[in-house]
Amino acid sequence: MLENENSESHEAKEYVGLADFVAEGDEQLSFSVGDKLKVHDMSSDVWWWAELQGHFGYVPSSFLHQTAEGEEDAWQDDEYFGNYGTLRLHLEMLSDKPRTETYRQVILSNSAALRGKVVMDLGCGTGVISLFCARLAQPATVYAVEASSMAKHTEELVRQNGCEGVVTVFQDRAENLTLPGKVDVLVSEWMGNCLLFEYMVESVLLARDRWLKEGGMMWPSSACLTVVPCQAFSDYRQKMEFWEKPYGLDFSYLQSLAQKEFLSKPTFSHHLLPEDCLSTPADVITLDMVTIQVSDLERLNGGFSFNVEKSGIFHGFTVWFSAHFQSLEEDGPSLELNTGPFSEITHWKQTLFMLDAPVTVEEGDIIVGSICLQRNPVWRRHLSITFSWNINSTEDKKVSFYMYHYLISFKSIILLVLLLF
Repeated sequence: MLENENSESHEAKEYVGLADFVAEGDEQLSFSVGDKLKVHDMSSDVWWWAELQGHFGYVPSSFLHQTAEGEEDAWQDDEYFGNYGTLRLHLEMLSDKPRTETYRQVILSNSAALRGKVVMDLGCGTGVISLFCARLAQPATVYAVEASSMAKHTEELVRQNGCEGVVTVFQDRAENLTLPGKVDVLVSEWMGNCLLFEYMVESVLLARDRWLKEGGMMWPSSACLTVVPCQAFSDYRQKMEFWEKPYGLDFSYLQSLAQKEFLSKPTFSHHLLPEDCLSTPADVITLDMVTIQVSDLERLNGGFSFNVEKSGIFHGFTVWFSAHFQSLEEDGPSLELNTGPFSEITHWKQTLFMLDAPVTVEEGDIIVGSICLQRNPVWRRHLSITFSWNINSTEDKKVSFYMYHYLISFKSIILLVLLLF
């Protein structure tokens, strides 16, 4: 590592690693979860100059925190439920027609089988799914569970829609929930960016284990994370090529800083054009909502092997998810909510993970590698995603091994939502 000439010019602050970070080059500093680092320079918002056991280097600021153990809620519930207690996010979700219509169609296509059943709608928000159940089917009862302050408005919406005889609203977290009895169907819209973000899925699994009858139905029944190598000319031009000669001036000096600032973070709400896919997308991780356990969420791994189908510039990987809804009837139709570029656009859109530098690929090249989703051990709604891969070229040469590590944080997503509105 580089020696720090000015390490003592400012009083160092101690931070703790939130996730493993592997340095790329001598200017960066590797560290592991739980390592205590001394941060000497915080002049950049994204990269800080830090020390670990006498070694110095740049570290990503988003991988560190200064909070003493127990000082901050690891689940960030005040911030999380506070955001869902306002209409902003609910407007975004309800305005997402593919999302909302899929749930309506699931209820409608299973209306006969739902007759007399007990349904739990976990994380019900404004109660739209509960109201679909009450109005489109004839369930015995629907338990609409919402932990945020939106629950009091949901109760009024239930009354306004004449469903108070069927729908009962519970304002509580799944972990503390007490119901009159077990349920036949547990329905929830728990999916986040890159499928797992916010980890509401843990609450769903805890509710499943406690309240779902044996042989009961989970909606979604399963979910898949899908990846594709892609081109992203527009993003690369805006974030990297822009600095070459803006207004006739040479700003190329800033490109290395731009690389660290813009390419080290995922691009949320990315709209991938189908023609920018370099290969056929692949499902890399599948969750069976009946069998998956909470402990399985700590680390999920998937492999991929992409045959490049057209020559182009490999700028990065784009990720999205699909959710699948099994019918209550044996021969009934299953439905799917797909958030990918080949389906109607949703509020999730897709997530783009840019490479540090684009790579030219030729038709017939093979991109082989893996993806790892690692839950943050300190802030439980966060996750980090690591891509590892190499390229087997048609020219009988192998491109060097690559590994990229990205942290997806709760605050970065909320900031994005605020900017969109």
